[in-house]
Amino acid sequence: MVIPPPVRPPRIINYLKPYVLKMHFTNKFVNAQVIHTPTATVAASASSQEKLLRPSMESTQDVAAAAKIGKLLGERLLLQGIPAISVFLKREQKYHGKVKAVIDSVREAGVKLL
Repeated sequence: MVIPPPVRPPRIINYLKPYVLKMHFTNKFVNAQVIHTPTATVAASASSQEKLLRPSMESTQDVAAAAKIGKLLGERLLLQGIPAISVFLKREQKYHGKVKAVIDSVREAGVKLL
C-alpha cells in the first residue's frame, strides 16, 4: 500500500516574485508602482500627482505624502487581489525617510512584503 504525501497549501513564494514595488521620488512628487515582471505591465500605481489626492495633501513631496501614497497603493493592490509583493530598491535608496514611509504604509494596509 502506497501512502500519498500530505497535501500542502501552495507556497506563498510562488505568488510573490512576479510583483515588484518600485518607487521614484522627485523634488515635487512621490510615485510608487507595482510591476508584474513576467508581462512587464503595471499592476497598480499611486502618485502624489493625482488630482483627487492633491486637495487632501498639504505637501506632495514630504514623508507624510509618501505614507499616504503607500496606503493608497496597498488598498489598490488588495482590491486587485494581489496579497504580497517584493521590494526593489535602487542603489541610492536606503530604508529610511520617504522609502520607509511608503513600505511601512503598504505593509500596514495588509499587503505582505518579501
